[in-house]
Order: sequence, then C-alpha cells, then structure tokens
Amino acid sequence: MFDDYEREMHDRLRDLALRGEYRYFARMERRAGAFPQATALGMCPDFRKFYGTGFAHELHPLDLAREAVVWCSNDYLGMGQSRIVKDAMHAAIEAYGAGAGGTRNIAGTTLLHDELEAALAELHGKQAALVFTSGFTANEAALSTLGAMFENCVILSDADNHASMIAGIRHSRAEKKIWRHNDLDHLEDLLKQAGGRRKIIAFESVYSMDGSIAPVEAICDLADRYGAFTYLDEVHAVGMYGAHGGGISERDGVAHRVDIIQGTLAKGFGVVGGYIAGDALAIDAVRSFAPGFIFSTAAPPAVVAGALASVRHLMASNAERAAHQSNVAAVKTRLKRAGLPLLDNPSHIAPVMVGEARRCKQISDALLERRGVYLQPINYPTVPKGTERLRITPTPLHTDEQIDHLVDALAAEFAAQA
Repeated sequence: MFDDYEREMHDRLRDLALRGEYRYFARMERRAGAFPQATALGMCPDFRKFYGTGFAHELHPLDLAREAVVWCSNDYLGMGQSRIVKDAMHAAIEAYGAGAGGTRNIAGTTLLHDELEAALAELHGKQAALVFTSGFTANEAALSTLGAMFENCVILSDADNHASMIAGIRHSRAEKKIWRHNDLDHLEDLLKQAGGRRKIIAFESVYSMDGSIAPVEAICDLADRYGAFTYLDEVHAVGMYGAHGGGISERDGVAHRVDIIQGTLAKGFGVVGGYIAGDALAIDAVRSFAPGFIFSTAAPPAVVAGALASVRHLMASNAERAAHQSNVAAVKTRLKRAGLPLLDNPSHIAPVMVGEARRCKQISDALLERRGVYLQPINYPTVPKGTERLRITPTPLHTDEQIDHLVDALAAEFAAQA
C-alpha cells in the first residue's frame, strides 16, 4: 500500500482513538443456556501490535478470561436462548442444509420463507410482508425504492431516525425535510409546505438511544389530513409491545393506519434479519424494484426457521413481555434510587448519561475489568457529541441479584471516575 494512503488512514484512526471514540469489539463468549452470563476475553482489535504505544488505548487486554453479566444486548427477550428457536434451527439445517443457495429470484424460495412472511403479515394485520437479510437492508431498500418511485416526492424524516433510514432516504434522491424529533407542529408545517406533492412520513416507534416513543396515532392523523404515506420503523418494538408483539402500533390500535411497518428479527425475536409489512401492492413494488432485495442472497433456511418459531411463539405468549417489563421497571427504579443520571423515558431502554467519550469508555472498561459488568459505551456518531452514555437493556433473564450488582457497580465507578 502506498505510504501516503496508509498515513491518512492511520492519522484518522489515531484521532478517533485520542477522542475516546475508537470502537473496540469486546470478545464475549456467550454460552447457550447461561445468558446473560458470558466470558469476557479482552478487546479486539488490538492494533498496538501494528501501531505501537502511540496508538494504544489505555485499556489493557484482560490477562485472564473473566465472567461477566451482559447488560447491553439487543436480544431483549432472550429469545436467542429459547429452546423453541434452537430446535427449529437445528431441524432446518438437517432438512435444508446450511445456505439458501442464492437470491430468491435465482435460487428459488422455500416454504419456510413464505411461512415467515405470512406470519409477519398476520402479526401486523397486513396483506403481505417481505423478508430481508437485515433490518438495515430493509430500511435502505424500501425507502430508497419508494422515494424514487413516487413522482415529485418529498420525504419527511424525524430528526432522530436511524442511520439505515437516512441512507435509504439519501439513496432515493427524493427531497428530504427533517422535522424536530416527535414535534407534531413542525411536522404539520412541513406537510403544509409540501402542498400537493407525494409525501412520505418516515419515523420510528421506539427510538433506541433515548428510549422515547413516537405519537403514532397523532402522526397518522396528520398523514390522513395531508395525504401522506406513512413508513414506520418498529425495530425496537416488535415482539416487545402489543398483545401479540406487533409493536407500538399494535399496542395503540393503529397498525391498520400505517402504510408500511418495518421490523427486525434480530432484537425482540432474537435471531437475525429484517422485513417490511404492508398492502400487497406496496410490498410487491419493493420486491420488484429494490436492488437491496433483488441482488441479496436470501436468509439461510435455519435462520428463517428460527425466526418463524420465535414470531409464532411471541404472538401467542405474553409471559416474556410481562417478565421483561417487570425487570425494566426494577432496573429503572433502582438506578433512580441510587442517584445515577438515568435518562427517563416510557420504553424499555435505560440510558445512563455520561456526556464525555473518554470518561464513558473509562467507566465501561472499569465495569468489565473490575466488576464483571459488560456495558458498552455509546458515542458519536450513534449519539451526538456531549451525550455519550451507557445504554442498559434489561431482559427477562436477569435476576434480582444481578440487578443489584449492576446498580452498585455503576454507582461505584461513577464515583471513582468523577
């Protein structure tokens, strides 16, 4: 590699590390049946062997493997550990083999894929659904396709929308207007300005960093009033809210008023993948025109089988949701009682605010090394600079003892790093 190219990359990475924003992967060995316990093996990558101490982060890799409790998993309900899900995946591997063999257009589809899409359509009360390899791909493919398809379209995007939605809107080349987060007056002003143009309102139900929840019904009211198409990302709500796990739109009784609902199979459902659900015509339009779907290899049958088992189970069972909400309430109550800077909200997300990237990383490292608590720092560009935080996501599998240990550990390290 030419030295000048290498130097530029090195300098950018060094600056990132010096700001405390360099992203390390923690080597965490999850063990089936033991979650939320895991074995921490240190940090990866360790670029000191390439760059020397001038690039070194202050964390030293753990000398020995140590047990830790995971508090930042997006496997919100622990369905990734479910025997129902694992058995379905094992059976699918034996029946179908490992991979899908290619795109669904070329290699064909399977009955499992069709059944999963039918179940997802039923979950949201829609005519059809379409499965993608990830939630990011689902958002990027759907929004880029719809924005390009509708003539003279303007997309009205909530200011806190996920990067995948922003990417889809950008790639659509439609005009974009950003409305202040959950600010209905600002949204209405933009809808008025758009006049008779095609309009897509793109927003989320649960915003995963602050834990705020959108006023879905009121947004649908505005969409009806001004003739707008609604696109709702329910990634952090599916499986979690509503009588059958259909998300905030199901909980609030307005799913039928949303044109397209996008979700993931990787969080509440505990596997991997993304999807959209809506009227058959809208889903077929995305299926037929979205490069992100047409040219992507299909999800492996085992993944689809696991997701299908999880969706079907959570549509019928409220036990996981009830236990989850109970633990969320317990964690938030104890964090407040301990005087920790919890950003309060009505969702299952518990952000503890730090406000500075290096301190956030130092607290995170100390929690893992000294306390056996795994809680990754959240920093820019995931959140704005100055709002760095530790994002706690309780699950039904955390015990009261583990909750007490988490709060005591946080209180001790916040005091030590003050």
